[in-house]
Amino acid sequence: MTSSRRHHLKSLILQIAANWLEKEAAEIEAAKEAYMAENCPAPDMSGDQAALMEICKKLHQALDKIDEDRYDSEAKVAKADKEIEELKLKVVELAGVKKPALKKVRMSADSMLQALLGGKHKVTMDLRANLKQVKKEVKEEAADGVGDWRKNIEDKADRKKMFETS
Repeated sequence: MTSSRRHHLKSLILQIAANWLEKEAAEIEAAKEAYMAENCPAPDMSGDQAALMEICKKLHQALDKIDEDRYDSEAKVAKADKEIEELKLKVVELAGVKKPALKKVRMSADSMLQALLGGKHKVTMDLRANLKQVKKEVKEEAADGVGDWRKNIEDKADRKKMFETS
C-alpha cells in the first residue's frame, strides 16, 4: 500500500470518528434537555407574593432532598472505594510479595557477616585458623624414579645453585 493511499484512508477514518463524536455529543445534550424538562419544569412566576413564597418553600424542600440523596450516594461510593482498596490489599497478600531483581555485589564473607550482624560485632571468617594441624606422612614410593615432586624441585634447585656458583 502506498503512503498516499494510507494517508487518505487514515484521514477518512478520522473524519468518520469526528462525525460519530459530534453525534454522540448532540445525543447527550438532547438527553440532558429532556431530563431537565421532565424533572425541573419552569416555575410559574405569575401570582401574588404568597404563591411565590410557596414556590420557594417547595424549591428549598427539593434542594434538601437532593442534598440528602447526594450525601447518601457519596457515603455509598466512599464505602465501596474502601472495600475495593481492602480487596486489592488481600489480592496482593494472596499473590505474595514479588522478589525484586537482585544485583550481584562482590562482598567478602567478613563484610557480609558484619553487615548482617551489625557494626558492633567483630567477625572474622578465617576458617584456616580453626583447623587442626595435621602432620602429613610421607610415603616412600618404590616406583621407578617417581616420587614426591617437591623433592625433585629441591634437588633441581640445588643443582642450579651449583652451576651458578662456579
